[in-house]
Amino acid sequence: MILAANLGFPRMGSHRELKTALEKYWKGASSAEELRATAAALRARHWLIQQRAGLAHIPVNDFSLYDQMLDTTAMLGVVPPRFGHAGGHVPLDLYFAMVRGTASAPAMEMTKWFDTNYHYIVPELTAGTAFTLSSNKVLDEYNEARFLGIQTRPVLIGPVTYLALARMTDGSDRWSLLPRLLGVYREVLGALARSGADWVQIDEPVLVTDLDESAAAALRSSYALLGQSPVKIMLATYFGAVGDNLSLLAQLPVAGVHVDLVRAPGQLEEVCKTVPQGRLLSLGLVGGRNIWKTALTDAERLIERAREWRGAKEESSLMVAPSCSLLHVPMDLGDETKLDAELKSWLAFAVQKLEEVAALANAANGARDSVYFLENARALGSRATSPRIHDPAVAARLKAVTQVMAERHPPFPERIALQQALLKLPLLPTTSIGSLPQTAELRDIRARFKKGMVSQSDYERFLEDKTAEAMRWQDEIGIDVPVHGEFERNDMVEYFGEQLKGFAFTERAWVQSYGSRCVKPPIIFGDVSRTAPMTLHWTKLAQRYTKKPVKGMLTGPVTILQWSFVRDDQPRRDTCLQIALAIRDEVLDLERAGVKIIQIDEAALREGLPIRKKDWADYLGWAVTAFRLTASGVGAATQIHTHMCYSQFNDIIGAVAAMDADVISIETSRSAMGLLEAFVDYSYPNDIGPGVYDIHSPRVPSQTEMEALLEKALQVLSPQQLWVNPDCGLKTRGWAEVRPALVAMVAAARAVRQKLQAAKARPEPV
Repeated sequence: MILAANLGFPRMGSHRELKTALEKYWKGASSAEELRATAAALRARHWLIQQRAGLAHIPVNDFSLYDQMLDTTAMLGVVPPRFGHAGGHVPLDLYFAMVRGTASAPAMEMTKWFDTNYHYIVPELTAGTAFTLSSNKVLDEYNEARFLGIQTRPVLIGPVTYLALARMTDGSDRWSLLPRLLGVYREVLGALARSGADWVQIDEPVLVTDLDESAAAALRSSYALLGQSPVKIMLATYFGAVGDNLSLLAQLPVAGVHVDLVRAPGQLEEVCKTVPQGRLLSLGLVGGRNIWKTALTDAERLIERAREWRGAKEESSLMVAPSCSLLHVPMDLGDETKLDAELKSWLAFAVQKLEEVAALANAANGARDSVYFLENARALGSRATSPRIHDPAVAARLKAVTQVMAERHPPFPERIALQQALLKLPLLPTTSIGSLPQTAELRDIRARFKKGMVSQSDYERFLEDKTAEAMRWQDEIGIDVPVHGEFERNDMVEYFGEQLKGFAFTERAWVQSYGSRCVKPPIIFGDVSRTAPMTLHWTKLAQRYTKKPVKGMLTGPVTILQWSFVRDDQPRRDTCLQIALAIRDEVLDLERAGVKIIQIDEAALREGLPIRKKDWADYLGWAVTAFRLTASGVGAATQIHTHMCYSQFNDIIGAVAAMDADVISIETSRSAMGLLEAFVDYSYPNDIGPGVYDIHSPRVPSQTEMEALLEKALQVLSPQQLWVNPDCGLKTRGWAEVRPALVAMVAAARAVRQKLQAAKARPEPV
């Protein structure tokens, strides 16, 4: 008998109930008990959905109030010293303080979970870190489900993945901590076994990465010990092929192994023939990262191949599942009432993906639903032949792209001299990344406009008033390069997608990005092109209210690609270059309108980097070409900026330099300028704006703190090279935080500027 399973489920709820509950609690408008009650209701609802779908293995402990890596950190009792915790249980307010910061303690760093747009909280460890079981969350939630009559499979982040992703703040050897860490894991597994757990899923996605011998040794020693536990371990790999780690995986004494056959279907034969007989092999056949329907007949063939390669007697040792946790897809396609029938017929969200998993398992067990499979085949056939997909004009334009089109002249030193002469900006010029706070008032009028309760003219008048107000305020506090605030934009990707051909949009297809932050990715279903200017009106409007150069704000092609659900019927490279050509048209329109500074955000460039190094060169080649294609048509005097979110730049610094943006702004405040090291080691030649204000926390930094960060940056960058800005856009923050923070930022820049000028004027000692 082939079983149906799931690896993880979306947390927020179909109407983002968890987001609402979290934000009410953070504002002091509800109690901890109310928050926990909402969380418990969501967990119960989600378990029942999975039970009704017919799953044999339902995950538990995949739910989190913020992040599963943070939950693991709390389970282990690892609280950074700056939060003043004496050890033991981590209270709820401390749990949130670790990721939101306090008046005296900056928040913990967060970064992207492998190559997804989900952010995890980076553990902070030292050689002396002690691990103590400090949370019963996994046990409590397992018992919670049992009380409801639902048998579940607890999920844990694997010890090797946890250590591999941690930051050793003292530079010590992370693997020296492994024996201490494993003691807690054994304790947890023992407690789960005593409560009746049969299986425990341990996620080790590091097994699809390039492992060094230390990490490989850590995996061997970890599972030599954990494999003796009184529960069966399902070791889950995902986000790609196990590849050269397969022999290592096969050696680990676990009861089951999960592999991703959506990202890497070609690994099935070798996995089947290498993983020892008798182990449960979980086949990840339904995509957990995208929203297209599964080609069920193709998936059936893979099951048949697995049966053939594993042998008939091993048929009961196969399981069908999504490729990875369904955290990365929206909740339920049934909530979408405005998508047209044809497009909707091509899609599957988390609830529908569970149905696909169950349908595949049933078919493999001789209970094939012929109608369901026939409807699936018809939908896939409709998608393949739909005239909405392919635009010959776009294909012809893409074919005409040449390398020359993606080259900018003259070189940076000549360009920056022209730009400085034209812009006349002071030393350490101040700016912000683009968006300003989206208030409740703004969200309310946008919602009423979409419902037809506010006229187009009244809505636009409101936006124009907000833009004018923001421009006057930025002039008042002395921002050198103001931004228009992006009040007309609901999302930095969705806004552009709504104006480009080839995109579709949803009502409730929310996906968690971090904490309570959710995004609603557009769907790229067809060829992409621009039909009219997208940002010109708002940038020109803003310029009326200031004599300073207003920065035109665009989202780059790689970021639009990465933060959308992308069509899977052509190479991602081709889709990205189509987007690049559309953004190029917008850049040229802005320049023709007199805009002197244009920012093309590529927040997701690092995120798109393939997990395996062997695939990097190909990706970075077309990603850099796409960015340069957007920017290379402008004259030398037009200054091109870009922005990148949380990234480890060491791996890609050569590609970042090859983008040849005149100015790059990066998020560095949480790392205390540590992320600048890559730029310094590379001798990065262009201008840099390292963030001095962490916008992902409600904490308002002082002028003194920002001055200290600027002075730290000046230890490694020249004053002529340095810009001053927040870490990221300010859309999610409130004006009560943003106003004092930006005022302090401008004051910090002026103070450091004055120190530099005073030092320059001081006569040299005789």
